[in-house]
Amino acid sequence: MQRLLLLCLVVACGSKNPGTPPCESSNPPPSCSVACDPAAPDCPRGSYCSDSGTCTLDCTPGGDECGPDQQCTDDGHCIPIEVGPDANCPSVNFTATPTIPTVQLLLDQSGSMIDPYGTSGNRWDGLRYALIDPTDGVVRKLEQKVVFGVTLYSGVSQDQNGTQVGVAPCPRLISRGRQLNNYPAIKNLLQAQNPIEDTPTAESIDAVRADFAAKPPASGSPPIIVLATDGLPDTCADADPPNQTRQNAANAVTVTAAQNAYAAGIKLFFLFVGDAGQAGTHPQRMANAGAGQNVNTGTAPYYEATDPAALTAAFNQIIGGALSCDLDLDGNVDASQASSGTVILNGTPLSYPTDWTLVDSNTIRLLGAACTTLMNSAMPSVTAEFPCGAVIL
Repeated sequence: MQRLLLLCLVVACGSKNPGTPPCESSNPPPSCSVACDPAAPDCPRGSYCSDSGTCTLDCTPGGDECGPDQQCTDDGHCIPIEVGPDANCPSVNFTATPTIPTVQLLLDQSGSMIDPYGTSGNRWDGLRYALIDPTDGVVRKLEQKVVFGVTLYSGVSQDQNGTQVGVAPCPRLISRGRQLNNYPAIKNLLQAQNPIEDTPTAESIDAVRADFAAKPPASGSPPIIVLATDGLPDTCADADPPNQTRQNAANAVTVTAAQNAYAAGIKLFFLFVGDAGQAGTHPQRMANAGAGQNVNTGTAPYYEATDPAALTAAFNQIIGGALSCDLDLDGNVDASQASSGTVILNGTPLSYPTDWTLVDSNTIRLLGAACTTLMNSAMPSVTAEFPCGAVIL
């Protein structure tokens, strides 16, 4: 509508030609002959000082000297008419949709996960509590806002002679597919499983990356791996590396696996279940690789949890941080006219730009208390309304 209105003003309504400027007419106003200084003009009202040092005027208010798409100012200038939204144009309503991340929990199921953890229980019990506790578990709390999947990983044990002992193939992966409201399936899996042996982390990351490629998340849902492990990695080819050289090799291929995941568009977060100090620089390098930073000089955060409470907090921080207060609009808006919009959250109008802002033509971002309300609402409702002149067709 705004474009059509402008077209009418310029073309359909512009059949007349501009009149003669007053100072060029046969009977010019007296002000046209007054000398002036362009640097300090002092012309009579209704005129302005030209570059030649003489007062002049291109038009008179209400006259016909300006073109059909122009108007006359008080000092005799013809300027373009500012065309705003058509007052008769109805507003356009949009539905604002939250961004829902897709999170694959990649959980270390190696034998060391039965080690004591905190003041009671073991690391595996702490992992279960942090994820599936009916009250505090992060999967339980966020299952309606996050597409969760889970993969437990372990390996194939070898005896001192290098002979395979255990279940093949390696890595041994036990998974539940990704979906919303996935708490029951994830809870049942974790309750039924216990630690086994070995930590082939690189191969397990590669397997999850391949699974994301085969079964990609919904459009607009960012894929994420949350890796929780309690020790340095080994590999399927070299379980329990016997010396530092071979351990360094296992570390390196695991970092490469995290880099490959990021290169495939999958961000990886690293969570150490225990004292990360025993792992040297590996946690930092993994965090850097998973965030697409230089593995040696990057500063991406890694997470350390030395007891169940810290583990719960770490999972909440990682996964809660993946949630966003950015909302996609099912249409496009002129960013310069964002303030003309009305955004309503759960029936309450929000203020621009205190409670919300326009990030780009089809994304609004809730701010401050409005963002908190969105995060804490089980089934939030957000709508936006803009004048049709602010809508990009």
